[in-house]
Order: sequence, then C-alpha cells, then structure tokens
Amino acid sequence: MACPHATATAAFVKSHRPHWSPAAVKSALMTTARVAKEQNPLAEYAYGSGEIDPVKALDPGLDYVRFLCSEGYSNTSLSIMTDGGDVSCPSPSKYSDTRDFVNYPSMNLQVALDSTSPYAAVFERTVTNVGPAKSTYVATTTAPAGMEIRVVPARLEFEKVGEKKTFKVEVNGPALQQLGQEMDQVLSGSLVWAGSSGHRVRSPVVVSLAFVPL
Repeated sequence: MACPHATATAAFVKSHRPHWSPAAVKSALMTTARVAKEQNPLAEYAYGSGEIDPVKALDPGLDYVRFLCSEGYSNTSLSIMTDGGDVSCPSPSKYSDTRDFVNYPSMNLQVALDSTSPYAAVFERTVTNVGPAKSTYVATTTAPAGMEIRVVPARLEFEKVGEKKTFKVEVNGPALQQLGQEMDQVLSGSLVWAGSSGHRVRSPVVVSLAFVPL
C-alpha cells in the first residue's frame, strides 16, 4: 500500500505547487517525513525516510533538486523531467563517485564485506531555499556508536527564495567488524537542518555492508 499512498501524496503536493518538478516533490516528501517508530535492524532499508506528512511536504523549507546525472540522463532529458527547468550536469571528472554526483536527500555509504579498515566518505549536497526569503538553518546530527557525522558549513543563511547553498557531510568511523555488527545490520544516523522559520529538513545518513540491496 505504500505506492498508492505516496502517489496520492505526491499528486496532492503537485496540485498545490504546480511549478515544482518531480524531483522537488520527492525531495519535499522525503525531508519532511516523520521518523518511523518501527524498530528494524535494517533501519532506512526497511521504511525509507519515514512516514510521509502531506501537509508538511507543502512547505519543506529546503529542497534537493538535482539527481539522475550519474545515471547517464542528458541535460535535455532532465530539463523535460523538471518541467523545463535549467539543469546542467557537471563533468563527471569533478567527482570521485556517485556520492558526490547525485544531489539526493539521503546519504548512503556501503562498506565492503571483508573490509577491516576505518571507513570515511564526504557527501556534497546543494539545497534550494523554498521557504521565507530571509532564513537561517543550523545543522544538527544524530549518529549511533561507531559513526561520526560532521557538516561543513554547519550554518546556512539565505537572503531570497530560490537561493542555493552547498555544504559537505563528512562521515567516518572504525571498521564495522570492530563494532560487532551483524552482517544484516546498518548504522543509521541523520542530519537535520533546523530553520529560523520553524522548518526541520531531515536527511537519513546510513552506513551499511555492501551486500545490503539498494
């Protein structure tokens, strides 16, 4: 039943925000979702970003809009998908891998099953202000034992609607084997941008063993 509920909610948001692209609607649904109460060792792999909130999705505050560049879509195709928006994929050579190449509301690092080394990754993300013109957002992170999350910069200040800001999320920790993790488990953390206007924009941050399916 998740598909019809999500589809109906997306249609509801689109009816109120007709100029938003499909990517913007999806971003709004993900970043305003409530954390699921269900306890599951697979965390976000089991319930995604959480329980969607149709009303909050209408006013997410920040929006992650660019994606699919790493899948080989052309600028023309992406422009069609974003209702004629100006989308230009950067050169792949600028990025080490798809962690930096996909501007996605969630962040996931997969660690090799046989890895005995500490893990580390840097995610670069760009957000767009769709809330009040003058807004300030401060980053707060939540991480389980064995995961450290650092956001640079940890404060974003906007002067107008549509303004974009880029930040980096640094994730690191010891080898998962040292933590006694079962092979079917993940480390589940999060980044929340708390806005001066009352908005809370949440992104899951997940570290998992490489065999866990995406």
